[in-house]
Amino acid sequence: MKNFITSTILFVVVILTSTGFKSDSLTRNADQINWITIEEAYEKIKKEPKKVMIDLYTDWCGWCKVMDRETFKNKAIVEYVNANYYAVKLDAEQKKTIILGDKKFEFLPQGAKGINQIALALTNNQPSYPTTVFLDDQFNMIQPLPGYMKPKEFHEVITFFGEDFYKKEDFENYKAKTYKEKYRAK
Repeated sequence: MKNFITSTILFVVVILTSTGFKSDSLTRNADQINWITIEEAYEKIKKEPKKVMIDLYTDWCGWCKVMDRETFKNKAIVEYVNANYYAVKLDAEQKKTIILGDKKFEFLPQGAKGINQIALALTNNQPSYPTTVFLDDQFNMIQPLPGYMKPKEFHEVITFFGEDFYKKEDFENYKAKTYKEKYRAK
């Protein structure tokens, strides 16, 4: 009986270690964007500077859902964003107060819903959903881009900001020449 219990425990341990205890984040990283909170990005940037990409959305926004389903699931986008950005998913209508350093962003009730002050700050007081906001590696605004973007055009944008081409050339020139040369197969 003692041998049977020992053998059973050993068998269970072997099975669990070989199949069960793999981190969800390890399997998730390969096929989806590693979304974090804005507070986490703010803290991470202090230790390891990296650009920040914020998906500003609401739960009622249809185009936000399309972007989640089509654009943010695209393999090339997932790989590029995970390698080059801290990706933040931010509900513009969240009621939770957000604190970043000495700045406090609170929920402002308006009509049936409301808006968090951070959504106003990130969109230059012109909220629209979805809006993708790009911050540099010091948490300074590069640019908010309102509206839905298809995977190809989104890939153009994330590489434009991600590799600092925005500092060297205008976006139309980048799309027409630089992007086509650098990312022919995308």
